[in-house]
Amino acid sequence: MKVVVDEEKCVAAGQCVSAAMDVFDQREEDGIVVVLDENPPPRLADDVRNAAAVCPALAIRIEE
Repeated sequence: MKVVVDEEKCVAAGQCVSAAMDVFDQREEDGIVVVLDENPPPRLADDVRNAAAVCPALAIRIEE
């Protein structure tokens, strides 16, 4: 699994951080998503998929 984020689409809602805090964070200055682990371990796969699903801007893409 690889996590890809489109920072241009991100609206800084923070839903991804709530869903998968081990994989996502937000920049302090503007709240835009930061990927902490673009290849998360399998145990976090469900959380990452959920984060992509709840992103209001659809800024998170998962490559299997």
